[in-house]
Amino acid sequence: MFLNDDQQWLDGSGTGTRTMGRARALALPPPTRIDILRDRLSRFDPVVDLGSDIGSRTWACGAATCLGLCALTLALAPDLDRPIHDRTATPLPSTDREELASQSIAPLAFGATSGRRIGATSAVSPLADTPERPTLALSATLTGGQALARTLRRSGVSAAEADRAAALVAEAVPLTDIPAGTRIDLTLGRRASRDVPRPLDRLSFRARFDLALEMVRQDGAFALKPMRIAIDSTPLRIRGRVGGSLYRSARAAGAPAKVVESFLRQLATRVPMSRIGSDDEYDLIVEQDRAATGEVRQGKLLYAAIRQGERETRLVRWERDGRTQWFDPRGVGERKGMMAMPVSARVSSGFGWRRHPVLGFRRLHKGMDFAAPHGSPIRAATDGVVGFAGRNGGYGNFVKLVHGGGLATGYGHMSRIAVRRGERVSRGEVIGYVGSTGLSTGPHLHYELWRNGTPINPTSVSFTTTSQLSGRDLSDFRSQVSRLMQVPVGSTRAASPAQD
Repeated sequence: MFLNDDQQWLDGSGTGTRTMGRARALALPPPTRIDILRDRLSRFDPVVDLGSDIGSRTWACGAATCLGLCALTLALAPDLDRPIHDRTATPLPSTDREELASQSIAPLAFGATSGRRIGATSAVSPLADTPERPTLALSATLTGGQALARTLRRSGVSAAEADRAAALVAEAVPLTDIPAGTRIDLTLGRRASRDVPRPLDRLSFRARFDLALEMVRQDGAFALKPMRIAIDSTPLRIRGRVGGSLYRSARAAGAPAKVVESFLRQLATRVPMSRIGSDDEYDLIVEQDRAATGEVRQGKLLYAAIRQGERETRLVRWERDGRTQWFDPRGVGERKGMMAMPVSARVSSGFGWRRHPVLGFRRLHKGMDFAAPHGSPIRAATDGVVGFAGRNGGYGNFVKLVHGGGLATGYGHMSRIAVRRGERVSRGEVIGYVGSTGLSTGPHLHYELWRNGTPINPTSVSFTTTSQLSGRDLSDFRSQVSRLMQVPVGSTRAASPAQD
């Protein structure tokens, strides 16, 4: 770069002069026609967005281009009523077509027989009749015991023989006890002609874990032979160290996944999972049946224990009258948690002072209101005994449940009561249905919770219920604990801690 005052210009005499003015502009030659055409083509865009700048010159050029292309396409297109002819292959004779299909590679769904057979030639003569196999050995899977006759008919057995076979099996074992997925093996015999079903010669399957059935035809009649299978019902005991994961350690030791989940769920009611360390030892016992034929079936968790140094937590399963509870070896049970919601609905009014919607003055609302539809089921918040069930003034149809530890719950404005006084109910059991009886402006549930007779806020209560076995139940429970403690640790699978 040079400044203007640093440049020297020569005058006509060749004498150098200095000027302080602006440098003179260089003269450019005039553009040619080719330059003008190139400039216009560079600014021409045949692809124009016809949705913008509607009516402008650019838009008009784009519309004209589009119409021109459409006209050119229609001009070059053939007439719509004039077909386009193509050459077709000469059809093959039927024999050549079958031979080609058998030797070609094509999907079986399209009629090909690739790899199955070679096409017949003129040296092959068709048979007038094909012989049948004397017997057919088949297998089928039951969707349930009650579908036995239908499965036999689907396998080719006549309806009369299928019903007679199912009735004979039902005399040995109820059809409803046969689990779904049971495999049956059957043999069909020779038939007199092709237009009749084959006779059932033999049928065998595993009806139960401890029972196999075999039915054979003898002198034209069915004979059923039950075969009892010896079962060893010794429970499986697994003991090991927690290591990196209690779940993975128990699974690696051979415990089923559902049993381990039940084990963790029961322990969590007594021991926080965050306090279980890698050096702690677990002990569990699960139901196990081992058949003489080699099959193994594992069932429910019977015993759960964990040792943390000097402290040991042990729980034993106890079932009586269709209810399942967990007790320590002394027969004492404990359950912790929150009260269950009595109905699936939104809370329309909480605990506290409010203006009564019917009486019109301000007073303490001793419970919670749930805006549930009429007829919705109402369930017990936790285990208890029905202390009252009937009409109770402004509460309308009312149920009161008495729980352990001085706790009691009340359920008002029911349309119908489903329990009686003195009846024992379980957590989640239906005790009535939502209604609008008593002092109520619409269908809803009024739910109250009392502690030692004083109403308290139901949402702020966690509870602990304790139960103690006694009498004959305690004696039977101690005998069960003694039998479980004599179960040796399983020797077929060693319990080892899981690795991280």
